[in-house]
Amino acid sequence: MKGSTQVIGVELKLIMRDPMSAFFALAFPVIMLWVKLRSGNKPLPGGVLAIDATVPMLTAFVIGLAALVVLPATLAHYRDRRVLKRLRVTPASPVMLFGAQWAAHMLLAVLGSVLVILIGLVAYGLRGPASVPVVLLAWLLGALSLGSIGLLLGAIAPSGRAATVIGLGVFFPMVFLSGAVIPRESMSGSMRAIGDLTPMAPVVQAIRDGWSAGTTSPLTLGIMVAISVIAGSIALRAFRW
Repeated sequence: MKGSTQVIGVELKLIMRDPMSAFFALAFPVIMLWVKLRSGNKPLPGGVLAIDATVPMLTAFVIGLAALVVLPATLAHYRDRRVLKRLRVTPASPVMLFGAQWAAHMLLAVLGSVLVILIGLVAYGLRGPASVPVVLLAWLLGALSLGSIGLLLGAIAPSGRAATVIGLGVFFPMVFLSGAVIPRESMSGSMRAIGDLTPMAPVVQAIRDGWSAGTTSPLTLGIMVAISVIAGSIALRAFRW
């Protein structure tokens, strides 16, 4: 346990030393928060204040960025640099490797989420979550589901550069269609229907429901669990040192 904690700590330090990863996970969501609220904290269609929808949305955005862009690129770069090949002769297993990488990258997402929430509370009058346990559960399952997809991308990407391109190609359409950037209340019906098919949609929905209503659909939570199991299993089968 102590060894795993040390590995996770080292991996997090390495991620934080990458200026691009740190910027996009920590600073970029704050900039987006400012841009979306610079015209005022106006109610969205349905009456929800912009800040009360935007902050939960951006926490899902941060999870997706860490899981779908930074995580697969890190894993693929390690393969390029033969780091994984050296790890192969150690007691480390693919499960241990995946667990350490997921934990380190999701700690980055935790930092980004906490930063956005604190700024929302202090600067914009964000209301606290209706149910902290439900929000935490939704966040964790979202991190597991999107993290599993990120591990799968990192397992199959032929190079670090390819992993970055693939991750960005998956991430950006998903955040715009799922409601992580554009509130679902402001989308057309066809856009919402397409967005509902993305793995990020249940993450956004569950976090927002937990924040505003204190509850969320068991079906939404079940979808995230299913994605985690399926994508994680395929990633382990596809992984190569």
